[in-house]
Amino acid sequence: MSHVKKKPPMMKAKPKEEVNKKALVWIASIFVVVVIVMALLLIFT
Repeated sequence: MSHVKKKPPMMKAKPKEEVNKKALVWIASIFVVVVIVMALLLIFT
């Protein structure tokens, strides 16, 4: 009798997508903060 080999689950793609989403959120938030600071400096000068 031959035993059926079990394949390991392929869960490598999902963590990469989560990291990319977090990086995009961080970059977007930093960009928004910089834009707001520049707008405030232009208004108050």
